Amino acid sequence: MHRLPQSTRRHFLGLAGGAAVAGAVPIVTLRPAESTPAMLASAINNVTQGVLVRTGKVKLDVPPLVENGNTVPMTVSVDNPMTAENHVRSIHVFNEKNPQPNVGNFHLGPLAGRAQVSTRIRLADSQKIVAIAKLSDGSFWSASIDIIVTLAACTEEVI
Repeated sequence: MHRLPQSTRRHFLGLAGGAAVAGAVPIVTLRPAESTPAMLASAINNVTQGVLVRTGKVKLDVPPLVENGNTVPMTVSVDNPMTAENHVRSIHVFNEKNPQPNVGNFHLGPLAGRAQVSTRIRLADSQKIVAIAKLSDGSFWSASIDIIVTLAACTEEVI
């Protein structure tokens, strides 16, 4: 016949102490810092170095309404030839409210064939997305779109 070990006072106190410590630990809700319009402007200025950014040439294809901010499809294309003399050097994507406003940097050259990039991004909330293209002549061109996110990413609570 197999007997279960008897509870001892020491065992009981150990369990009670562990429960007391677990109850004393505060439950912390962590939320990432939210970006501000000033942070967006600063991130754009870091790329453009103060050069005037003109509207046009860039097409930003993102759904205007997304259910889930975890995987938002995005395509950026630039209406510009991709020749050795005249090509798109880079495409930069920024967002307004995520903790890091610079979402992506894509470097291209004339051998790319066309100036287009596609990816998926995470969005913490409804916000503006800005795409900026730098051309080989040093000019910058942009497009922006406002996106409504019904279920935000990056804001899960940790308990």
